[in-house]
Amino acid sequence: MRILFYNHTGQVSGAERVLLALLQDVKDKPATQALLLCPPLSPLWKQAHAQGIYCEPIAELQARFTWRVDRLVQYLWSFAQVMRRFRRQVIRFQPELIHANSVRAGLVAFLATMLLRVPIVWHIHDSLPRHPFSILIRWIALSSSRNHLLGVSLAVIKRFRSRLSLFVHHPPMRVIYNGVAVDRFHFDPAGREAVREELKLREEELALGIIAQITPRKGQLELLRAFAAVLSQVPQATLLIVGAPLFKHDHTYLSRLQKTAHKLGIAERVRFLGARHDVPAVMQALDLVILNSHSDPFPLTMLEAMASGTPVLATAVDGIPELIRQGETGWLVPPRNEIALTEAIIRLLKDEPLRWNLATNGRQQILNGFTVEHFRHALEEYLHNVCAAERRALTPHPVRLDITI
Repeated sequence: MRILFYNHTGQVSGAERVLLALLQDVKDKPATQALLLCPPLSPLWKQAHAQGIYCEPIAELQARFTWRVDRLVQYLWSFAQVMRRFRRQVIRFQPELIHANSVRAGLVAFLATMLLRVPIVWHIHDSLPRHPFSILIRWIALSSSRNHLLGVSLAVIKRFRSRLSLFVHHPPMRVIYNGVAVDRFHFDPAGREAVREELKLREEELALGIIAQITPRKGQLELLRAFAAVLSQVPQATLLIVGAPLFKHDHTYLSRLQKTAHKLGIAERVRFLGARHDVPAVMQALDLVILNSHSDPFPLTMLEAMASGTPVLATAVDGIPELIRQGETGWLVPPRNEIALTEAIIRLLKDEPLRWNLATNGRQQILNGFTVEHFRHALEEYLHNVCAAERRALTPHPVRLDITI
């Protein structure tokens, strides 16, 4: 089976980490040929090459949702250039299936392969914003039987379909939850002590952390304001902000976070650690992991924290409640509610037995069905089934002639 994988950006965030895990499994299958198209010399390209994955270069897609006409023209030109290159690669490689690792990637793959009849899996990791182009993208995705929609959560699929699905064709839709490598993320008391010593966290300090891309939708700013209130009741708390900005406007946001910490008088209790390559170790140092996202389809950090035996406090958005059961495997609060966030942090930091129960139950839930092995097996089976269904659809049926004399 020949599969072409396409990622429209070279940055590495959650979706790309999922893709790399899949490619690592696929490349070891002798019956499968895999090709990754992604921007050359990018972080994704370098990591894929390090894993021994065959890559071909394609320009990064410059496309954002915008109302500015000048930028819209630039983005449409970028689409045209990328689609031309993409079509040439498809004709050369002759894949039986295309795996597009985002909505933008799915749009490029579909438009670039018109009349080629190759099936496309749109792997949907994000929710579309409110914009007229979102309606057009949904219509394109839902209008062809070549498209197969694969979501990382039920919430993602439901939001993508929207009301438009009442009026157009329903392509096959499936949900496969992401998985985590439990051999990398696991509870390790000795490792916890070593990491806390490295980070100079005293034994009595309660460390809470947010591990995410530095960007407004991850809610770091609201967490800083909540943390200022937390310190009045839990003065031994320390906040670790782990992550880095990936895009230009997010650097401004990081500067704002740092200024806010100083303005609130909590700068000494907040540490900006930047991007870390030892996230499993950092997880061990924490007493509580916080996901304060405004929108988050199904974050890997949530899975990694639960696998590590670290309790999770998260906002009840998108696919997060599909994994976290309130008060059993984690703690949920409404999004954009700093009062509820503050109260939840204080309660969890003051109640060690509750944190322990959440952590124990959360890890068991990961082991029961959210490991990377579960994910790889389900996705590999799914891709094979898509290919098999397409072969059946293209195989001509014998014509029976009933002749009576």
